[in-house]
Amino acid sequence: MSKQVAYLGPKGTYAEKAAHILSKLANFQTPIFVPCNGLHSVIKSIAYNNCDAAVVPIENSVEGGVTATLDALWKFPDIFINKAIVIPIKHALISDGELPIISEVLSHPQALAQCSEWLSENLPNAIALPTNSTSEAVNMVKGSKFRAAIGSKSLIKIEGLKELAFPINDVPGNCTRFVLLSKESNSSSANIASFAFSLILNEPGALLKAINYIADFGFNMSKIESRPSKRELGDYIIYIDLELNNQNNIDNLIALKKNLEPLCKRFIDFGNYFSENIELN
Repeated sequence: MSKQVAYLGPKGTYAEKAAHILSKLANFQTPIFVPCNGLHSVIKSIAYNNCDAAVVPIENSVEGGVTATLDALWKFPDIFINKAIVIPIKHALISDGELPIISEVLSHPQALAQCSEWLSENLPNAIALPTNSTSEAVNMVKGSKFRAAIGSKSLIKIEGLKELAFPINDVPGNCTRFVLLSKESNSSSANIASFAFSLILNEPGALLKAINYIADFGFNMSKIESRPSKRELGDYIIYIDLELNNQNNIDNLIALKKNLEPLCKRFIDFGNYFSENIELN
């Protein structure tokens, strides 16, 4: 039976590329790809069992964690990360018009942020307008001479537009980590362990005690990030990625979680998974 894989659509986005790559790495046979309008729709499709798996961005090297994904993992504790890939991101400015007359630039908020310096230098008077996806933005500029969109070069052929500038992202090494989500925890090899927790006590040294446990068990943190719990001001959720490189790490991980849980008001394990860098053609 073919698996349905949700992703942030429509076609032509980096999310679609990631969905195809991750489905292949997961050995899905003839997967059915389901484009969704907005990250929340992607997450809900897996949370409410409308799809078998979902592919979402979780972290960008320029803008940091993707908050919609982090919040969803905390909200739906029965969703696990199975695999991850890191994809280089190179944005193009796409339009029907010409650069000197562009007055509005449309794209996903992350893409707009990743190109903010280029826009301020080359289109200082243009208004930045957020959309649900880069692909939606490109579709919305068709037929307009004063509008441009930020998106992948692959969208130019799909929508019949032209490239005004490329690449326009502010940081040459810009890349995004995409994750494959499902309701089943991963049992294969892993080089990352991800989890999040909120602390029982909000007092000096409470977070330090938790972090010291991580160091005591010999783990290197590749990420630590906080997000508001949305319960009250000053109450935060801590998201952590740990590097795994041998069986000893796996054994220590079990012991670490047992030590951490008494400190936590809530502890959610997102799973152990393999992450790798991918070069696009």
